[in-house]
Formats: sequence, C-alpha cells, structure tokens
Amino acid sequence: MNDNNIEIERKFFVRTLPDGLEDCVRHHMIQAYISTNPTIRIRKSDEEYYFTFKGAGFVKKTEFEHPLTKEQFYSLLEKKEGNIIEKTRYIIPLDNELRAELDIYEGSLAGFMNVEVEFPDMKSAGEFVPPVWFGDDISLDRRFSNASLSKYGLPESF
Repeated sequence: MNDNNIEIERKFFVRTLPDGLEDCVRHHMIQAYISTNPTIRIRKSDEEYYFTFKGAGFVKKTEFEHPLTKEQFYSLLEKKEGNIIEKTRYIIPLDNELRAELDIYEGSLAGFMNVEVEFPDMKSAGEFVPPVWFGDDISLDRRFSNASLSKYGLPESF
C-alpha cells in the first residue's frame, strides 16, 4: 500500500495454481468483521494481529491498519459480524516489482481461491496484464469481497 493510506488492488479468480507454490512465502490468516458497513476488520496473520478500516470503493479505497495485541484481537473477535474467514495466503512475485497474493480458503469457504495484486497507482492497475494462471477479474464484484464472503458465504453460482 502506498504512503497515502490508499489501497489500489485488483482481484481475480484462479484458473490454475502456479508452479513453485511450495517455495513461496505463506501466511495462515484468520479474519473477521466487526462491521461490514463501514468495513472494520480484524486479522491474525501467523502471530501478528491487526485492526483495519476500509473505505468505500472497488479498485481504489482508503485503508487504515493498526497493530493489535493478541488479547485485543480475541476480545474483538467476540464482537464479530458474520463468519470467521480462514485462509492461507501465498506471496508470489510478479513482473514489474508486483506481487500476487493468492488466497486459498478453508472451513466453510474450502475450495475457493482468489488472487489479488496491489498497485502503486491507477495507471499501473489499468495496464496490468494478468499471468495465464489468473482467471476472470472480479475486482468490481462485491460478492467476492472478504466482507461479503464472511457475511453471506459463497454465491450459489459463479
């Protein structure tokens, strides 16, 4: 994310898993939403804990993230709205100093995967040519935001 607390990202389905996944950095995540409107999320990534506020928008939105203690995380978790999301995130280097964040979901979302790429600016986001292992662009489909997945689960047809 850039210095202005603006997140610019695109999200895609996954056509096939990329080669070399076993060699990539990965993080086990648990996240939940205190609110989905506005979006207020808590996340445990390995042994780090965060509180995040996300503004409205699709590809470009405001995002503020602050560290939490383990105790704060579990206290806030009791106030969650919707279901807990569990996933493993793989960090995959791409061209032009970009990186893909491949999420493979567990629990009630098991079998679902998506991949996100963050960009330094809207021009880069617009010019991005996805690798062949990426599927359809779902950046503008709210049904596949983590907040929506937490609240409603997977859409019946996609």
